[in-house]
Amino acid sequence: MSDGKCKKRRTVFYLSDRTGITVETLGHSLLTQFDGIQWRKVGIPFLDTEEKAIEAVEQINLMAALDGCRPLVFSTLINPEVRLWIEKAECTIYDFFDTFIGPLEQELGQQSSHAIGRSHGLHNNASYTKRISAINFAQANDDGISAKNFADADIILVGVSRSGKTPTCLYLAMQYGIYAANYPLTEEDMNSSTLPAIIRPFRNKLFGLTITAEQLQRIRQERKPNSRYASLSQCQQELEWQHSLYRRENIPFIDTTAISIEEIATTIINRSGLKRQLYGE
Repeated sequence: MSDGKCKKRRTVFYLSDRTGITVETLGHSLLTQFDGIQWRKVGIPFLDTEEKAIEAVEQINLMAALDGCRPLVFSTLINPEVRLWIEKAECTIYDFFDTFIGPLEQELGQQSSHAIGRSHGLHNNASYTKRISAINFAQANDDGISAKNFADADIILVGVSRSGKTPTCLYLAMQYGIYAANYPLTEEDMNSSTLPAIIRPFRNKLFGLTITAEQLQRIRQERKPNSRYASLSQCQQELEWQHSLYRRENIPFIDTTAISIEEIATTIINRSGLKRQLYGE
């Protein structure tokens, strides 16, 4: 059913009886290996009744007719009745549970529970509480709001404004339960050749982020168009001072220009020796 049109544009559905986070993450990871295709992505979470399944089938069939080729369907559906309906759709299904559950049952010598929502449920209250606490910590200690809790931080990210500190801290909190604070290196800090006094006592917790001047300018331009803050010369000056500071103080750092938040966080975890604080999920 594939033709030239299908090779350039395809529709992909992510089906889940819960949030869809797992299936979209796994499916997206696979699709990144195929270049030159424009993906139309459709997520259908909480697909947990036959009525919803029938609606999903209609939507899949409609896209098949519009595209002239079968949509791809990535699924982590558990409910057998819902799955039977989806199998009737005009699509190609990649069922992650079918792929892995059977072999795992054989290897472990027991049947799986087929319980819905295990991967993102609240069955582990300790991990859930730790995650919420870490998120609250990241928000309360964002952008140098206060240093009174820096002693409790697992890590303190530093870098010039708009280099990716806040989203990385939140990701570390949500995915790892890490207590992450951040401090922005400002133009005022450039007047000194040493670490700002507020973070100097926590030197061993610091991890730097950097970025190219061109990318930093584009990001700042969106926030404050045509300002001195967003000028290329200002970005270059701040970054040159920041790099000098990192080298002089021997602060580990990572260039965030061309990598995702997930990659940034994972690199920080690996290089800093921090451990995941969320278990049993």
